[in-house]
Amino acid sequence: MRPSQVRAIAICVFRRQESILVFEGHDTTKRQTFYRPLGGTIEFGELSRQTVIREIREEIDAGITNLRLIGTLENLFTFEGQPGHEIVLVYEADFTDMTLYHRTLIVGQEDDGGHFNALWKPLADFASGQSPLYPDGLLELLLTE
Repeated sequence: MRPSQVRAIAICVFRRQESILVFEGHDTTKRQTFYRPLGGTIEFGELSRQTVIREIREEIDAGITNLRLIGTLENLFTFEGQPGHEIVLVYEADFTDMTLYHRTLIVGQEDDGGHFNALWKPLADFASGQSPLYPDGLLELLLTE
């Protein structure tokens, strides 16, 4: 992300009982492990729902169904010591491949060829403050759903 630029992203929440599927990220400056649903930048000319479908396919090679917009958040943050500003469209969906709900870990593919881990994390871990969930305001949105 370039400084002084607002980025539009779309993320998708997948639920398994009282857990959600999240990417496990690290901020080395803060020495913090954090969690965020899968998704990414909305490309020019692409609708946000198309972004979610594309990102889930690219990141974990999965198809989705029952895609629905559940809210929009504005996120001001610092990552790796750099300020960021995002407009976040939050979707919820279901996987077409039901076996994904039985996996404890899903290895995802980054745009740069790197890999990341996605895992099912209980909402209670975020509510207790044990684990940070980003973007800010997401937990409250999910608890009112």
